[in-house]
Amino acid sequence: MANVNSMVGAYGPFSSNIDKEAQVAFSEAMEHFAGVKYQPVAVASQVVSGVNYAFFCNATPVYPGAPTFPAMVTIYKPLNDPACITHIERLPY
Repeated sequence: MANVNSMVGAYGPFSSNIDKEAQVAFSEAMEHFAGVKYQPVAVASQVVSGVNYAFFCNATPVYPGAPTFPAMVTIYKPLNDPACITHIERLPY
């Protein structure tokens, strides 16, 4: 789950060590997403009634020769329901 040292309501620091719970939430939320492949490289979490995750990702559209670009994928994992994407933002590079 989210870092126990995180303050409720505040995002913790980004970490390249993506724990199993964050990986499961990412996979669950992206299960039916098509068109762009997102590869998480770092994550920050925010404890709410559930957990908000901000994943810094390398994103690659799924067509031959597509360029990879940075993106932030925000996912909400409620306490008792499946995780869902709340926002995706292409980042400048």
